[in-house]
Amino acid sequence: MSTNGHGHPAPPILLTIAGFDPSCGAGTAADLKTFAAHGCYGVAAITSLTVQNTQGVESVHNTPSAELRAQLDALVKDCDIAAVKIGMLGNRGNAVVVAEFLDAHEFAHIVHDPVMKSSSGAELLDASGIKFVAAELLKRARVITPNVPEAEVLTGLSIKDVADMEGAARKIIEMGARAVIVKGGHMERAVDVLFDGAEMVTLAGERTNEDHLHGSGCTFASALTAQLAAGRGLLEAATLSKAYVTKAIEKGYPIGKGRVPLDHFYRQRIEPPARGIHEVPQHGMHPAAEPTAH
Repeated sequence: MSTNGHGHPAPPILLTIAGFDPSCGAGTAADLKTFAAHGCYGVAAITSLTVQNTQGVESVHNTPSAELRAQLDALVKDCDIAAVKIGMLGNRGNAVVVAEFLDAHEFAHIVHDPVMKSSSGAELLDASGIKFVAAELLKRARVITPNVPEAEVLTGLSIKDVADMEGAARKIIEMGARAVIVKGGHMERAVDVLFDGAEMVTLAGERTNEDHLHGSGCTFASALTAQLAAGRGLLEAATLSKAYVTKAIEKGYPIGKGRVPLDHFYRQRIEPPARGIHEVPQHGMHPAAEPTAH
């Protein structure tokens, strides 16, 4: 890997293909924070510019597919991408661009979080986009991570309990997915079901109030991407990602009047700068700009 003359090799470079949330609780902002928290460098291709805050999505402006393709091409010819996370796509045109991009390049790890609606209920993928994801895109991922409502849409099944989640997981594998994690955050117990076509594993979790959260699905998929890029197997990667999300939810704090984003950097305990330390001294030049003595 090139060090570009700086002598520091890059950590794994992870690509997120997702929408932009101006309140930075979900979408590419959540992905990039999660990548950074896992010691990776994140790059992002924006599929959609949403107008939203913690209280909900006001409007959605999908990126023209030619521009999305240009973003992806610019990144892949410059960076050695270790893994790809796919989130909100917006519409079928963008979903097709992503499928073509994945076909043109061999990425070791692809995690697809099939976002269809925002937490507040706004449509984030059109009907023909959903059909394309079900028929084509889910086959191209290493793992697809639908929540219960998304798994119902993909499979046409009604999901009321863990047995139904397992049935949906089986059907998604039959539809061509290599592995699936059906996320049960919307259920009575926060149980996730992982199925790789051979083994069905239930991942128990703590019940959290999904109705008050923002960005937990994006964060789980991004953490999973980072763990897979680090060389972990799917079950271990999923278990570690679930633990990270649970803690990030627990440490989250409100930034607005609506839903609460996660604290992606709870491990680092970063303190805000103390007041005054970055003020420019009153005597002439900033210290960094003063000429050095020879």
